[in-house]
Amino acid sequence: MTGERTGETVDEAQEWLATITQGERWRDHHHAPLRPVPQTMSMSLAAVPESVREARDFARTVLYSWDLAGMFDDVRLVVSELVTNALRYSAGNPACGSTPIRLSLLRTGGRLTCAVTDPCDQIPVHRDPDSSSQSGRGLHLVEAFSHSWNWAPLSSQGKVVWACFLCPDC
Repeated sequence: MTGERTGETVDEAQEWLATITQGERWRDHHHAPLRPVPQTMSMSLAAVPESVREARDFARTVLYSWDLAGMFDDVRLVVSELVTNALRYSAGNPACGSTPIRLSLLRTGGRLTCAVTDPCDQIPVHRDPDSSSQSGRGLHLVEAFSHSWNWAPLSSQGKVVWACFLCPDC
């Protein structure tokens, strides 16, 4: 599934996502920056349940500072799902190491991208939960509320999962 949902190759997506998730400012090689405001904001998250709330608060602060408050409801839900999945599969898993989870928001070229990196190599998988299942719907929600989503392995350890939103004001 990698590389087929965002219209980019996995290598291109991994290159730009790796740049922003390492805390560097994104140097957009496809589009000139459209606004003088910062185009990328990132934060590290501890592997604790409270990090989901912190991620939502961070997303709200960033979206409001970028004058994108109207996107917050959909972005909040997607950020919650991506961070929850990162916590679920990496917290307490010795194979995942101690690298923190990182949330990055990228605003460029008519898109807003939410990217979550985590130290676990386990890939995201669509599940088909039945009506009584209490989990397994997260990626369905991400797919329903974003324009597209995908994931890529990181070169060192772990993966990045991202969701893109169309954003005419970006």
